[in-house]
Amino acid sequence: MSDPDPKSTQDLTAVVQTLLQQMQDKFQTMSDQIIGRIDEMSTRIDDLEKNISDLMTQAGVEETEGENRGTDASGTA
Repeated sequence: MSDPDPKSTQDLTAVVQTLLQQMQDKFQTMSDQIIGRIDEMSTRIDDLEKNISDLMTQAGVEETEGENRGTDASGTA
């Protein structure tokens, strides 16, 4: 077999580099989207925790579960 044509080798190298760059760009976009969604989910969880805490306060339930489990069950029932 003869040596590969330098022009076709350069073309193949350019195509492979282009494909690799496109894949890297897509992975970066996906990574950014995932991180954005995780940040959004974290914010929602924080809001949910605050709302639950507010509801517990309104209901007269203490946040320290360990101290009040026995007294809440016997004191309010």
